Amino acid sequence: MTMKNIVAVAATIMNNQPKIDYEAFKLETLKAFPNLKLDQYDEEMIAYANEHKVPIIQLEGLAFLKQIVRLHKPQTILEIGSAIGFSASQMAKCSNAQIITIERDELMYQEALKNIEKQNLQNRINIHFKDALEAFDLVKDMRFDMLFIDAAKGQYRRFFEMYEPLLNEGGIIVTDNLTFHGLIFEEIKDRNLRQLVRKIKEYNAFLLENENYETSIFQIGDGISISIKKEGTK
Repeated sequence: MTMKNIVAVAATIMNNQPKIDYEAFKLETLKAFPNLKLDQYDEEMIAYANEHKVPIIQLEGLAFLKQIVRLHKPQTILEIGSAIGFSASQMAKCSNAQIITIERDELMYQEALKNIEKQNLQNRINIHFKDALEAFDLVKDMRFDMLFIDAAKGQYRRFFEMYEPLLNEGGIIVTDNLTFHGLIFEEIKDRNLRQLVRKIKEYNAFLLENENYETSIFQIGDGISISIKKEGTK
């Protein structure tokens, strides 16, 4: 399956998602996830994502992600897939971590830059405009306590294998969208979509069978995994 087909499938899924009544959505969110404590900038980014159909982490998944960050207390985080900078901003605001994030879409990159600067997080979040499959040299001399993968779904295994050598012992890799709108549990007729779903299933199996990591996959948000690097793993 080509990258062009992956992008087309993702665009089709997003375009078929109805827009949300944002005010009602905000009230329901505050009821369901009071610990998120969304501020003005968070709300603006959520509204932008809804208006422009930008795929950001679901709020149930976000609450889980932030708790992971609070518990693990990473000092350095590498994020694959910035989008508009929503997840990176959230991780920065609930920790003291320095965050490197990579985004290949120029429009998303520019929007993320604006969002990071508006929140005065430019000293904590460093964003690179580059395809993550070509960005290894930018970070090859760095080490990270946490890797967050939330980019092209068909490339998840390549992202994992490329960047996991930079993870410190005891570090964690968190991956989002592992149930992919519930599609991994359904029979898919569209050929391109079926191939993408197959790749996600294969990635899930790869995580669970990887002997260098202890992995759990949670049906929270759109499906999130936590992979802990075992002691003695290089």
